[in-house]
Amino acid sequence: MSLPEIVSRAEWRAAREELLVKEKVVTRARDALAAERRGLPMVRIDREYVFEGGDGKATLLDLFEGRQQLVVHHFMFAPEWDAGCRGCSAFLDQIGHLAHLKARGTTFAAVSRAPYTRILPFKARMGWTVPWYSAPSGDFNVDFEVTLEQDGELVERPGLSCFLRDGDQVFHTYSTYERGLDGLGSTTGLLDLTALGRQEEWEEPEGRASALGTPAGSEPVRYHDEYDD
Repeated sequence: MSLPEIVSRAEWRAAREELLVKEKVVTRARDALAAERRGLPMVRIDREYVFEGGDGKATLLDLFEGRQQLVVHHFMFAPEWDAGCRGCSAFLDQIGHLAHLKARGTTFAAVSRAPYTRILPFKARMGWTVPWYSAPSGDFNVDFEVTLEQDGELVERPGLSCFLRDGDQVFHTYSTYERGLDGLGSTTGLLDLTALGRQEEWEEPEGRASALGTPAGSEPVRYHDEYDD
């Protein structure tokens, strides 16, 4: 195995500071990209999708759990599989405490084509508590391009889709697939995909945090048991 060069602490510090300049360029570019993403147009969802979860049948509006935003993890789990995708499982393992998303009016849920009777034991095996729904008809997966037809067969691919609610109207704001999920899983990473973002004062467009009920100057991140949901 080829290992990095061994140098003195002073040489390491100089190299580290040189790299830091490039890292800050990437950070600023990522912030600018997130702002541009928040400016994407959105599509009204007029189709009625039916899901099945722990409380029985549910609509896409139900998946919001009353919050303004919804992030859906398109978890690869086909109806004929005995277990979910290993890569999707590794991704879901990264998802932290959902209170940080909920405090920003955002719900996270997983959706798969597998029957709920197969999802439930696998979810218990993995020890997950995130909301997870079955979309048995497959139309939701097809419409959001995570179940594709190739050579006459249906194939799955991982993805994330973001939705915004205005009253009872639901809008699709963003989706990403496959390598687009690399590096995601944190609260801030997921919020950066949404139309409303992190809802902090420094974000563009200005004034959104206060408009959403976040008091100016308030601490944006708290212990997860301190939020009022």
